[in-house]
Amino acid sequence: MAANLGDIIPAPLSVDPDPGGDFTIDSATVIARSGGSEATSVSDWLAELLRHGTGFALPVAAGAARAGSVIALELGDADSSLGDEGYTLAVSPGSVVIRAAAGAGLFHGAETLRQLLPAGIETAGGRGPWIVSGGKIVDRPRYPWRGAMLDVARHFFSVADVERYIDEIALYKINVLHLHLTDDQGWRIAISGWPRLTAVGGSTEVGGGAGGYYTQDQYRQIVAYAASRYVTVVPEIDGPGHVNAALAAYPELTCSGTAPPLYTGIEVGFSSLCVGKPVTYRFLDDVLGQLAAMTPGPYIAIGGDEAKSTPPEDYVAFIEKAVQIVAAHGKTAVGWSEMAAVPLPSGTGIVAEYWDTSDNGESLRTAVQDDVRIVLAPGNRAYLDQKYDDNTTLGLVWAGPTSVETAYDWDPTSYEVPAGQVEGVEAPLFSETLTTMSDIEQMAFPRLPGIAEIGWSPQSTHDWSSYRLRLAAQAPRWEAMNLDFYRSPEVSWPAG
Repeated sequence: MAANLGDIIPAPLSVDPDPGGDFTIDSATVIARSGGSEATSVSDWLAELLRHGTGFALPVAAGAARAGSVIALELGDADSSLGDEGYTLAVSPGSVVIRAAAGAGLFHGAETLRQLLPAGIETAGGRGPWIVSGGKIVDRPRYPWRGAMLDVARHFFSVADVERYIDEIALYKINVLHLHLTDDQGWRIAISGWPRLTAVGGSTEVGGGAGGYYTQDQYRQIVAYAASRYVTVVPEIDGPGHVNAALAAYPELTCSGTAPPLYTGIEVGFSSLCVGKPVTYRFLDDVLGQLAAMTPGPYIAIGGDEAKSTPPEDYVAFIEKAVQIVAAHGKTAVGWSEMAAVPLPSGTGIVAEYWDTSDNGESLRTAVQDDVRIVLAPGNRAYLDQKYDDNTTLGLVWAGPTSVETAYDWDPTSYEVPAGQVEGVEAPLFSETLTTMSDIEQMAFPRLPGIAEIGWSPQSTHDWSSYRLRLAAQAPRWEAMNLDFYRSPEVSWPAG
């Protein structure tokens, strides 16, 4: 059964259905591409997906749409008001035409086409017919930052797991993967000249498991894979707190010179780099510099949260220096909103992420006064590691439980941030209780698509009663993808 044009998530900017304009993919359908290398890569990705599902040959040829059954991906000569991530998708009996000004928009349009096709497109040799509803979609994002954060420090997740999560978030037009690489329980990225960071600091995780880490080549592989899905990786090295794994590896980073034992619990706020030591900044410069060299995206995250064991004056000194080091390596600093307690240089693009709703908005108001850009990730709405309800097995409750409706039913304009300072939204997923990919999926789905819609869709489309119907319609696709989602009783899921 063909999906209605307006049934996708996130909801499009505008939809103009044409009941007589349905298109059918069949054995004669070809894929046409025009506009250079990005059009080639997106069309190749789409062709692979559709061949897998339909079993049709679907040859890809250079050139614009032509007579016959054609899916055309056209890069350039698009509506400039839609920006780099916007697109148009026009469906008629003879063609589907996706047009965008940049590769990101073309890819988002292709993901929309994917959602318009039956869920069987996700399985090998799925059963058709492969009908796309007729009409036109015009679409663009509300905010430029639509993020998902994944914590690989408390529990380690493989490259394959991270790549799978990238595919899942990209389906809903998430365009930032904030990768939480270090914490008290584990250090997950190899740094040349500091081998014990991974040999010692990467050797454990919450509960005392074996831990693990990414080599620099593996990290580059993740970054490249994300880029192929138009997702920007923002790596995070948390400091001056959340650093026990680093201190256990290199005791010279402590003020006492004594290495603490490795930590496998979930408490926070007990560790701190020794801010007054020159070695701390040599360490930071090496780590951030190597990460910057491996990260083509513009951002490096420096943490700054829950530094309860760092004296306030030391905290200020650390954040000021860390921001400078990031800038010296050609990147822009991102941090949790506590760092806004430090006077931050305005006009530099620094991003503060608001998370701690227990402070009555104090850190948010301070960040606004600093004139930095704000990403909204309110703990009681957007944190995917919170339980759904009191009966949920996985997750925590420090900001929850957070139901599917609660995660969806909020708007960035309800926070006291000038519209021009809101960069976007983010859905963090910390891994204290998560050990498998199935656990990640259970906590992210079905809540993540709601955060994605908040970041992408016009506020006028925001309505829980209609959204829950669109959300329920995603279940067959998730089942076909072998995505292990939580069947929240808030949603009337189709029988599986």
